[in-house]
Amino acid sequence: MNKMIGVTLLTACLLGIAAPQSAEAKTSAGSYTAQVYANSLNVRNEPAKNATVVGSIKNGARVTVTDEQHGWLKVKTGNTSGWVAGYYLKKVNNSAKQTGASGSSFSSKASTTSSTSTSASGSTTKATVTADSLRIRSGPGTQYKVLGSLKAKDTVALLLRQNDWIRIRTASGEIGWVAAQYIRTGATPSSTSTTSTVSRTGNLRGKLIVVDPGHGGSDPGMLGTTYNTMEKDLNLHTALYLRDALLAKGARVEMTRTRGDQKPTLARRVQMSEALRADAFVSIHYNSSPKKVSGTLTFFYSESDDLKLARAIESRLGQGIGLKSNGLSFGDYHILRENRIPATLVELGFLTNPTDESMVRKSSYQKKAAKAIADGVADYFK
Repeated sequence: MNKMIGVTLLTACLLGIAAPQSAEAKTSAGSYTAQVYANSLNVRNEPAKNATVVGSIKNGARVTVTDEQHGWLKVKTGNTSGWVAGYYLKKVNNSAKQTGASGSSFSSKASTTSSTSTSASGSTTKATVTADSLRIRSGPGTQYKVLGSLKAKDTVALLLRQNDWIRIRTASGEIGWVAAQYIRTGATPSSTSTTSTVSRTGNLRGKLIVVDPGHGGSDPGMLGTTYNTMEKDLNLHTALYLRDALLAKGARVEMTRTRGDQKPTLARRVQMSEALRADAFVSIHYNSSPKKVSGTLTFFYSESDDLKLARAIESRLGQGIGLKSNGLSFGDYHILRENRIPATLVELGFLTNPTDESMVRKSSYQKKAAKAIADGVADYFK
């Protein structure tokens, strides 16, 4: 990765995009069904953001996914076929009970409260707010615009679930997204079942983790020597998967950037973690070397604060994600040196190694790496 420090201060606010939802589990024929989670999803003739748009797919539509290339999925629905950004697709669980129009009804995952959004009589699942003050946002994430707020014991209707966020309709008819952990589902008017809480798994509840996708904007970081892979894109894809994994463990997560065109300065990234009074800071990168080397490497600066966090993450990476771990290393980097909270920088493979580059381009590897890092963070706070 490029270690340059002297860059100008970014003053633009960090806006967001939906979390990566491209699925990995495929059918024996090599394809699977996924659902669109975007108001209108562009279909392109090549797996690239500048490729020609050949069509669009509406929110809630189901498509058949047949191929994947570096975060892009090849899909087909009706007479439309081409490539779409994998962020906005989610694999359909054929065993899950779904009702109503595709993409417009609430359905729970196995790990959450089991309920259907609409009963036979057409009644909608109701839920109660458990937080003293709960913000309503325009999208499923803290980076989206705040539309309003709810107070404890307010009742809402559940419309759609996406990871740890739920789309709701308030008593006054306002529609938006809220964090699922602050919503308690109850019985529908036609049901007598007891209430239960939508919950997360893991042991990071209450912890705030800053996830830092390295580079960005005009700084691409390292370019892969075999496939010309941009490090900044890999960093962002992996960081978004890490965000999801941490949220699933109950953590609160803030990201230093959420788009490819954003380039916060190193100072800004550190300031963000301090301003938020975060509990830990994890920076995601991919490596380079003139030598023929392979694998991951986890950096720390402070032996009193950073080393324990780095060691916990490295231990999980070393248990197997597809590339070997090269252990721990001291790193005199700005985002580690200037951070007052426990911080680590993780290099997840060498883009100068053809085997590494080929592997890390796949979302399956990025998800494994993200899960290992999230597990390591959880180990650190035990």
